[in-house]
Amino acid sequence: MERSLAEIETIVRDRICRVCSDRTADGNCGLEQPSACALFRLFPQVANAIQSVHSDDITDYIQSIRQGVCSVCHDQAGDGTCETRSQVQCALDAYLLLIVDVIEEATGKTFERTGAGPMISLAAETNQ
Repeated sequence: MERSLAEIETIVRDRICRVCSDRTADGNCGLEQPSACALFRLFPQVANAIQSVHSDDITDYIQSIRQGVCSVCHDQAGDGTCETRSQVQCALDAYLLLIVDVIEEATGKTFERTGAGPMISLAAETNQ
């Protein structure tokens, strides 16, 4: 089943926002500026980066996200470091495994999680 980008975003919002640590007690986004959330501010790039990967290894998804999303995000410095990511304040980074699962499921693919190993903080692992 082919889903539109808007449909995929709705599915991701439903699944990710409900577990996000920035959510308020009444279920709304608790960010001072909800539009600042990198996951949804750059959602077309996120969806494209994830859909371009054909692998069961999360590191391939991380690499695609870093190249296709983080590289255009205003939070990332020119040297590739990201203070938001290193402080675990980037929803895209914090929930990447779940985001991959949701998008793959919504588009009819299956992510088997090989190579995921123990999920070390993606920020520490990739924030050079």
